[in-house]
Amino acid sequence: MYDVMIIGSGVSGSAAARELSRYKAKICVLEKEEDVCCGTSKANSGIVHAGYDAKEGSLMAKLNVRGNAMMEQLSKDLDFPFKRIGSLVICLREEDMDKLQALYDRGVANGVSGLQILNREEVLEMEPNIADNVYAALYAPTAGIVCPFGLNIAMAENACENGVEFKFDTEVKELKKAEDIWEVHTNQGVFKTKYVVNAAGVYADKFHNMVSEKKIHITPRRGDYCLLDKTAGGHVKRTIFALPNEFGKGILVSPTAHGNLLLGPTAIDIEEKEGTNTTREGLDQVLTKAGQNVKNIPMRQVITSFAGLRAHEDGHEFIIEELEDAKGFIDCAGIESPGLTSSPAIGEMVAGILKEKLHLEEKENFIATRKGILDPNTLSKEERVKLIKEKPAYGNIICRCEMITEGEIIDAIHRPLGAKSLDGVKRRTRAGMGRCQAGFCSPRTMEILARELEIPMSEITKSGGKSRIIVGVNKEDI
Repeated sequence: MYDVMIIGSGVSGSAAARELSRYKAKICVLEKEEDVCCGTSKANSGIVHAGYDAKEGSLMAKLNVRGNAMMEQLSKDLDFPFKRIGSLVICLREEDMDKLQALYDRGVANGVSGLQILNREEVLEMEPNIADNVYAALYAPTAGIVCPFGLNIAMAENACENGVEFKFDTEVKELKKAEDIWEVHTNQGVFKTKYVVNAAGVYADKFHNMVSEKKIHITPRRGDYCLLDKTAGGHVKRTIFALPNEFGKGILVSPTAHGNLLLGPTAIDIEEKEGTNTTREGLDQVLTKAGQNVKNIPMRQVITSFAGLRAHEDGHEFIIEELEDAKGFIDCAGIESPGLTSSPAIGEMVAGILKEKLHLEEKENFIATRKGILDPNTLSKEERVKLIKEKPAYGNIICRCEMITEGEIIDAIHRPLGAKSLDGVKRRTRAGMGRCQAGFCSPRTMEILARELEIPMSEITKSGGKSRIIVGVNKEDI
């Protein structure tokens, strides 16, 4: 019997788990994939939005601004990459100035500080690679960039250290209410809980509609991206947005928290909730539209492309509440952009609801901080020499593109909620995220995984499930 069961371990579910772990309660997170951060949370822009875009007075606006304000201290407490670099919304035509002014006015109403409308000369002084025909821009100094994997994994690890259980490869099939208790039927058996938190991303409508007469509908909105090598990372210093339209904030150009350059996303509504394949049409749109606001983008430096899905609810608003006709069921649905930014505040709100419902008491021994994986590149030469003498694995480079050591990979495997697959290692250490896209380091990483997990290499997967790398043996040992 659990007090709270959370469906989904993306940023919303993990944030809720982390905030709830402050209290004396039995909490469990159910995740259908093999790891945290496997859905929308792993494939997004990594932008910490300032808060001028969401409709004035909306929950989106409130949680965006609150989440932005929380992010810097959270990054220090939980040790994940975050940089407050600012953003520019580019206006190319004088006749669109009313739209830019409307964004400014909305931002002020939402409580965003420091907003300025800059003229052409001021924009080009800040960003020389902005398109020559720029007319003006909205500057938001509080905007930032974050590592989405780092944020998600940090919150989940901290929740785990504070006693939250995580069950992976556990897919929820059905929800039934028996008096005041929810029966959660999964492929791994039936669990009982007093409260359910529905943080299932693009599948949140499925679970909501199982238990409520008031239906919601979520459309998977695909976003295609192109990622450029770190040699292009300084092409712009801030996140560059186009003027938004009915499909969102348009194609952005932004540095990433790790020094790459990111272009995207598109906004293409699809029906398939697992449709994360890129398309030629989508990538062409990214490359074309990115060049409308930023000139001379070195497109030959593209090292990979990918797509993610946003959980677009028809009302275009976060839904975070206990259902009137399904007591004990709390929605955390419709979490699309600015969901990543808002996630700390979403977790705070969900925990606040449950604290009141369950009359929860705070723990005396809550662990508020977490230390991330040691990056030897942050050490002095003397410190690094000492580390390698004590732990020789930190002197063995496995990923040459990102300079990731065996010591970092071993740490990633043995941490709370440790990596079990190539993608699990990649999200925690960046081994495989460089220019060669894991072409050289995968076999070595597989050897380390097999050794540390004490399983045959044939059982190592790219991302869990049936994604095994080795499909057969063509030469037996003699």
